[in-house]
Amino acid sequence: MTNEPRTDSGTPTPDELREQIERTRDELGQTVEALAGKADVRAQVKEKAAGVREQAAEKTALVADQICGKTQHAAQLVKDTTPEPLLDKAGHVARTARANRTPLLVAGAALVVVFLMVRRSRGRR
Repeated sequence: MTNEPRTDSGTPTPDELREQIERTRDELGQTVEALAGKADVRAQVKEKAAGVREQAAEKTALVADQICGKTQHAAQLVKDTTPEPLLDKAGHVARTARANRTPLLVAGAALVVVFLMVRRSRGRR
């Protein structure tokens, strides 16, 4: 085997054959990688899930901002249309409730227990 140029009969030299083999190996490797990527369903699912998760997060943030804006608008509207004496009364009740949390919590817990007992007794009938 010599490194002579092609003969007149058109047969490639050993160096040309080596280059062809190397090119073919590279192409085959790229083809196998592409096929493996298409066959890897788990990776495709993870990629798709990540995209959906990102979209959901963006939409959630958008909706949350819209809700916050509408809530602030509604609160301002209620504040603007509610008579001042009623606002003063509501403020006084809120301050009293904050100062006396324990009795309110006990009363709330008692109401929940009574509600659950009534519901349970109706469920047995």
